[in-house]
Amino acid sequence: MMAEIPEPIRKQCEEKGGMGAIVARLPGTKTLKQRARLFQALGDPMRLKILLALKEQPLCACLIREILGISDSKLSYHLTVLKDAKLIAGKKQGQWIIYDLTELGRSLILHIDKC
Repeated sequence: MMAEIPEPIRKQCEEKGGMGAIVARLPGTKTLKQRARLFQALGDPMRLKILLALKEQPLCACLIREILGISDSKLSYHLTVLKDAKLIAGKKQGQWIIYDLTELGRSLILHIDKC
């Protein structure tokens, strides 16, 4: 049994092609999971601080750790979350890994910075 729908909402739904058409326009499960991972990565102040620092310039882990004032293990966790969300990437340069924003990370942090 379908719930009673307010008339204005029912009309709008019909104009959009009905519930089936609305549901068909929603992203698939894979896309929703990717977006959820992205928002989870952005949902932590430490990770936002890392992204904002990397907006200024590429940094090695030792400098990021100094900026945040956290342990290596906590930094490793945060960097992994950001890498998994494809917001940052690390490139090996000699004995160091230099982290920088990806194109997605740069695009998002520019929008976030305006909020």
